[in-house]
Amino acid sequence: MHLNGIRTASRDDLDEARAVMLDTVYRDFGTRYVPRWHGDIIDPERLYLAPPRHTLLVAVDERDGTMAATAALDARGPTHPPTPRWLAERYPSGETAQLRRVYVRPEHRRRGLARRLVAELLAFAKADGGYRSVYLHTYPHSPGAMGLWRSLGTVVCDERDEVPGGGSGIVHFEIPMT
Repeated sequence: MHLNGIRTASRDDLDEARAVMLDTVYRDFGTRYVPRWHGDIIDPERLYLAPPRHTLLVAVDERDGTMAATAALDARGPTHPPTPRWLAERYPSGETAQLRRVYVRPEHRRRGLARRLVAELLAFAKADGGYRSVYLHTYPHSPGAMGLWRSLGTVVCDERDEVPGGGSGIVHFEIPMT
């Protein structure tokens, strides 16, 4: 895998990290940029680099120096709405490490990169000492997402089955910190 390894993002990485994230939103999710959902993509420095309990990881392709993947963690739990109220209460901000923006460019997928990024995020959460749970949500149609998250954690809510009208169609997971 021609990667320089996984590292904490610096300010110099943010433009390329933003590109990976926005490309994923448009290509894999089939949505447009929505400020209330994607504001962290526009300002990752404020949301991931500045707060000490948050992080943004990147992986770079050593062949050409391009960004291959991103992964982030923050202490913001899911919000109601749109998340069901009971989930927002189960995963409160400050106690919940939320995994976000675990995105791998298509040409780097199926090589274990996302799994490695998640392992680094989990180590970060555990070292923090203040997180009691790890939460994430995903779109079931995102390439490879359901297989990865099912192998790492437990579905706590599948909105397609558990929320009237299918909710947002999102699947919510809890990942063990160990």
